[in-house]
Amino acid sequence: MGLKFIVSSLVIYLFLTVILFFAQRKLLYLPTTSLPTEKSLQAAGLQYWNLSDHDYRGLISTEPKNNAQGTIIVFHGNASTADDLNYYSRALTIRGYRVLLAEYPGYAGRKGQPSESILVADAREIVHLMYQEYGEPIYLWGESLGSGVVAATVADPTLPVAGIVLINPWDSLANLAQTIYWCFPVRLILRDRFNSISNLNSFKGKVAILIAEKDEVIPPKFGLNLYDSVTGDKKLWMFKNSGHNSFPNHPQEAWWQEVIDFMNQ
Repeated sequence: MGLKFIVSSLVIYLFLTVILFFAQRKLLYLPTTSLPTEKSLQAAGLQYWNLSDHDYRGLISTEPKNNAQGTIIVFHGNASTADDLNYYSRALTIRGYRVLLAEYPGYAGRKGQPSESILVADAREIVHLMYQEYGEPIYLWGESLGSGVVAATVADPTLPVAGIVLINPWDSLANLAQTIYWCFPVRLILRDRFNSISNLNSFKGKVAILIAEKDEVIPPKFGLNLYDSVTGDKKLWMFKNSGHNSFPNHPQEAWWQEVIDFMNQ
């Protein structure tokens, strides 16, 4: 193996590393620009929430109108939108909860560009606004990327969050990304870290973690690492024979009520 080959390989490797550094947010965030229609929202029992200046922060359930048992704010994955998660609204409103399907800046017609700092700052503002409007209790649910957003959001111990539900989470984005891009120095170049282990260190509320046994996107070991790191009141659900996008989400599935019961213990 000649020196010329070694130098050429090194140059190519460094070039690809630079590309990965600048392209990483395009790989992590996959926003769509289309807005849900008023007709589709009405059919799903949803409406725009915090709508102003041609922007909004999410889709809120139209039921229950009064005497809700609490507010659940749901944060979606990287290739989804709030409108894709209406099964959360269907399952949780029939159990008496007000549901907000939060939307990220840069997604589904919202202004802005997604990054960890921007998503987390927006999520914390959403929690404050929901608290001002509806009071407590408030629960945060996150799916995939949304789990990282939720964990980072509650790293602020002043937020009035009673409990969190993390579905198909990672322990840290660096650990997951390093596994995928194993030959690159991902830990050194990663800009958005979403370190859920450290972010949950100071959280005092309840933590439910739900994992798809055959998750092909975020292997279960990362969620189990996160679960093992939580020292407070926690509970684990494992969905047998389920993949990342195929966990059982029908409103009558027993686990919905089991999670709610755990949060209310």
